[in-house]
Amino acid sequence: MKIVADENIPFLEKFFGPLGHVTCLPGREIVAEDLRDADVLIVRSVTKVDKQLLEYSNLKFVGTCTIGTDHLDLDYLKQRNIPYASAPGGNANSVVEYLLSSLSILSESLGLDFDQLSIGIVGYGNIGSLLAKRLRLLGIAYKACDPLLNESMQDDYGLVSFEEVLQCDVVTLHVPLTRNGEHATHHLLDEARLLQLNAKQVLINTSRGEVVDNKALRQRLEQPDAPTVILDVWENEPCIDPVLARQVFLGTPHIAGYSFDGKVAGTEIIYQRLCQCLGLPTRYKAAQFLEEPPLSTMSFTSTASPEWCLHTAIRACFDVRHDHSLLMRTMHLAPEKRAYAFDHLRKTYRCRREFSGVKIQLKNGDSALHSQFKGLGFKLKA
Repeated sequence: MKIVADENIPFLEKFFGPLGHVTCLPGREIVAEDLRDADVLIVRSVTKVDKQLLEYSNLKFVGTCTIGTDHLDLDYLKQRNIPYASAPGGNANSVVEYLLSSLSILSESLGLDFDQLSIGIVGYGNIGSLLAKRLRLLGIAYKACDPLLNESMQDDYGLVSFEEVLQCDVVTLHVPLTRNGEHATHHLLDEARLLQLNAKQVLINTSRGEVVDNKALRQRLEQPDAPTVILDVWENEPCIDPVLARQVFLGTPHIAGYSFDGKVAGTEIIYQRLCQCLGLPTRYKAAQFLEEPPLSTMSFTSTASPEWCLHTAIRACFDVRHDHSLLMRTMHLAPEKRAYAFDHLRKTYRCRREFSGVKIQLKNGDSALHSQFKGLGFKLKA
């Protein structure tokens, strides 16, 4: 069996090598000729899987190690009877940790008080609901909306209208990219809705670049009462707008879901789905391959304030400003080199581990702080 896969997917050989021959290629450079004799295609979000790519192939399975499927032509795959799978929830925790790091940085840089903040969550799927859970444990108020959930589910989760969410101090987007239908998300935040956000608000997008009208956002940020903006995703990736990149408070190269743990979880999910498709047993789990993280233990004494402990631990594990700085260093380059640099930052992304790999030792006996650390995913050391 021949398996063609995006080279940026971790542990390809360990998971899929026993099933067949694995050919690793840059995701954006996979073309139809590469798939003529392939049985399986495994991608991430940068590979457009459609008729042009698959017309001359005889694939038995397509898997994407990502939550979203907007890069897959699902109608064409169904028409060809090609089984496909995604990895919903695989990198949800990674994205949530990106948001927690961003909120921590905002609190330090802009003087925002966690106790006074309200977070507006647009989309209540794997990521949005997990973020809500984390915020509850931190005691941070939030409102969420998701018109795709039926009315009874919206009532159960306490969801509100989109317009109400847009009034929160921080508005964070967690929706799939859809272009058709009553609740299409393409340019969900258009010129009119961007004008509703003011200088006291923060907009964060870690979903898909096209969910926000980037041209309208650039114009909005030129106005004196503009909101603070954090973007991990952009229109026209990897050829992003350098002017917009310089305008945002934090800008990163589509890496919110790029924790090593999250990427490996995505690989494991697609491995499981492929084995199910082929009627084979699953023999491998991510835990078999993950090494101990570089940062494994943090200890806080009784003199440390609870708030300082939380912010220090979050930013020690993941400080978004590092990735912002790396992207900003490329904005002076010519367009072609800038696009290459964007992809290169993703391809060579460091091994970022999640909070769950870190043990926290607390010597102040604060039970509320213990609960908050556990809620964030850290392990508490006796």
